Amino acid sequence: MSRSLRLGVNIDHVATLRNARGSAYPSPLRAAELAQAAGADGITAHLREDRRHIRDADIAALKAGLEIPLNFEMAPTDEMARIALETAPHACCLVPERREEVTTEGGLDVLADQARLTDYVGTLAETGIRVSMFIGHDPRQIEASAAIGAQVVELHTGRYCDLHAEGRFAERDLELDALRAGAAYAQSLGLEVHAGHGLTYETVGPVAAIAKLRELNIGHFLISEAVFLGLGPAIGQMRALMDAAR
Repeated sequence: MSRSLRLGVNIDHVATLRNARGSAYPSPLRAAELAQAAGADGITAHLREDRRHIRDADIAALKAGLEIPLNFEMAPTDEMARIALETAPHACCLVPERREEVTTEGGLDVLADQARLTDYVGTLAETGIRVSMFIGHDPRQIEASAAIGAQVVELHTGRYCDLHAEGRFAERDLELDALRAGAAYAQSLGLEVHAGHGLTYETVGPVAAIAKLRELNIGHFLISEAVFLGLGPAIGQMRALMDAAR
């Protein structure tokens, strides 16, 4: 089924739960298969340098076991390029990464590393991998992403979600306006536009309503809701809210 707004489900924190006990369960692949059955349009998994949740074997299993696209989140390092080229996922999303962070903080500074990233993106793209840059809505970062040859930008929605949670609604609305403007500008430069980070049932509607967006990637909240609802119903409710916004 073709949708105007796709849902990518990030299954990283199924692996977090597995690793907390050092066991073989719960299985990230099983979660991805359930998400696929529930109507997810793609699966996102972030292989971090420290392997705190997703592991190398998970990436290989996801690539082999899924019928829907695999979006491989990764830092733009030589190690991750090697794994991506060996695995050949549908897409790679390049993200900033610091060992001490709890989750990805802010977007990638493409502008500051433009020369290296041009070669890096080119190497991945030559093999048919779609390359996405996880960035803020700063027009300079959008322009740099287009200049280096990325096909996609994913706009960081974390600040918008944080402002909503803190009750700072005037600032939240300004951030939402900036996301709209960033999405429109990125599309005008020929980029496909995605968004994600921190989205919940409460915050997804206004973001999903941004007409220029083609995909939302949502993970931690869905895995959290799955504890209470089950993964299929949690995804179904998110999908319904996204569709209603369109």
